[in-house]
Amino acid sequence: MSDEHPLIESVRPVADAIGARIVPIEDMNEDSIALEWDGELVAGFQILSLHSALDRLVAQVERELGDALADLSRVDKQVAVRLLDERGAFQLRRSIDDIADLMAVSRITVYNYLNTIRQPPS
Repeated sequence: MSDEHPLIESVRPVADAIGARIVPIEDMNEDSIALEWDGELVAGFQILSLHSALDRLVAQVERELGDALADLSRVDKQVAVRLLDERGAFQLRRSIDDIADLMAVSRITVYNYLNTIRQPPS
């Protein structure tokens, strides 16, 4: 059984999913969101910067698909692009170039995957 506070235990999956971290009270700063339980401060919740957002999204997709983007099959690369698109990765500046580099494909290939994904069903 975990000795983590039940509130921390319950919000940890959310923090992991959005690339946030839970910090002890002594490490909180003005950007921390207070996590309180029955009026008692338990910990802080910090959203990490956009600077590392693409890295976190890529790492999450690689974990889900079981391999580095460059080592995925063509079909799995298309799945990875779909997952990254659904999670907003391509809203970030230079993300097409960065994803293409990580997949070891051209920018045109990533654009083609996106165009296929975003096409309305016929």
